[in-house]
Order: sequence, then C-alpha cells, then structure tokens
Amino acid sequence: MSAAELQGRWWSWAASSTGGANPVSDPDGHLCAKGQQGGVWFLAGTFGGSAKRSCTVPAGAPLAFPLVNSVGEPADCAAFMALAQGSATLDGREVPAERFDATPVQITAVDGNPVLQGGGRFRTHACGLWVQVEPLAAGSHTVGIRGSSGSFAVSVDYQLQVSGG
Repeated sequence: MSAAELQGRWWSWAASSTGGANPVSDPDGHLCAKGQQGGVWFLAGTFGGSAKRSCTVPAGAPLAFPLVNSVGEPADCAAFMALAQGSATLDGREVPAERFDATPVQITAVDGNPVLQGGGRFRTHACGLWVQVEPLAAGSHTVGIRGSSGSFAVSVDYQLQVSGG
C-alpha cells in the first residue's frame, strides 16, 4: 500500500470507534477485530504506555501497524518525525519499518472517537514509522511494537492466533 492509502485507512480505522470500544485503548485485545475491513489487518499502539493483547487474525490477511505516528500540519509532522524512533519484532526477529514523513491523507472519523476527538471526513497530513507484513502462516505468532517521539512512548506485545487457511 502507498503511504497515503496505508495511513489514511489506519487513521480512519482507529477513529471509527468511540471511547470504551476503541482498539487503541484496548487493554487486552478483545477489540482487535473491531472495524477491520478491506483485506488488511491493522494493529494499534496505545495512547502512550504499554499493553499486552491477544487476538485472532484471519488467514491470508497482511498486517499493518505504526510504531509511532501522528497527524497534523506538515510542520507538526516534521517536529514529530525529528524525534521518532522505534522497532518491531515478529516471532522474535526484527522487522524493518518504513518512515513516512508528512503525507496528505483523507480520514473519516466518528464523533466521540478518542483518537481524533471530532468526527467527519477531512484532509490532513499523517506521518510515522510503519510496518507492513505479508500474511502469516496459520498458528501462533508474537508481534512486539516499540515506538517513541519525545516524551510519548508506546510498547505493545501482541499474541496473534492466525486461523487456518
């Protein structure tokens, strides 16, 4: 996926649920499947801090997730990305991340979402460190997400169960 499509789709997914039902605020993975659509399985970080999540991923679905990300004006993204760093592991092996600087995106959000606060459809810029992974084999897998920018830090450990093919 292109930087614009990936980020726009992820932000729209993350902003498609209200407070207590939002996958970014999910403490254990029970909201993993919430709002998933379109052939890519998104994983979420946190609003800062750590989480341990377990979820089932359908066979054949590629994964996509940010290590750390932000939205705003190009200058906001430049400041955020100047300090952005992170790493990801899949089954204990490091997975390379892509750096996306300020990219124009279109986002659709519901009112009351904790990610962007307001609802509606709008254009903005998104940036971050991103990982895209081909579909995983059936069985159990681990994903570790670590990211930070300035004083904001994310640490999420996923236990994924990929359903049979």
